[in-house]
Amino acid sequence: MTPRLRTAHTADLTSAELHAVRALLDDAFEGNFSDEDWDHGLGGVHALVRDERGLAAHGSVIQRRVLHRGRSLRVGYVEAVGVRVDVRRMGLGGLVMAELERVVDGAYGLGALSASEDGAGLYAARGWRRWPGHVCALGPDGVVQLPDEEGSTFVRPVTATLDPAYELVFDWRDGDLL
Repeated sequence: MTPRLRTAHTADLTSAELHAVRALLDDAFEGNFSDEDWDHGLGGVHALVRDERGLAAHGSVIQRRVLHRGRSLRVGYVEAVGVRVDVRRMGLGGLVMAELERVVDGAYGLGALSASEDGAGLYAARGWRRWPGHVCALGPDGVVQLPDEEGSTFVRPVTATLDPAYELVFDWRDGDLL
């Protein structure tokens, strides 16, 4: 069976589909996918790939805000990308990313994501650029630098002009900030 791709907003997914996505991500991240991580991937557009065994791959893009050079940029932030263990390295992650990139390119001035070591190669091969500058978050007490996120943050400029001499300051959220 040829894998089938479906794109849907969170509001259009059934509770069974959401349960299947969460189970896939729990397995894909080997139990290191927190409730906050789950929350981060909701409220946007999901790309779901199904095969004869069920859900095989998933990713979502949600809206965030990033301050850069005195501007607030509307960002399509890629979250919750995972592929079932038995079908990894078969192009399904690329299929998911192609659909998420279509959404980012059509709806946002900038795409961004935080990559694991395992995922970084996929994103770089697809033209995402590792951000060479500082990464921060605008927290309750002001701007907080995130040195642990530097080197794992990737961007996809669509219409935004980025200058690595200026930091990217992401909006605050619970759990992992990026």
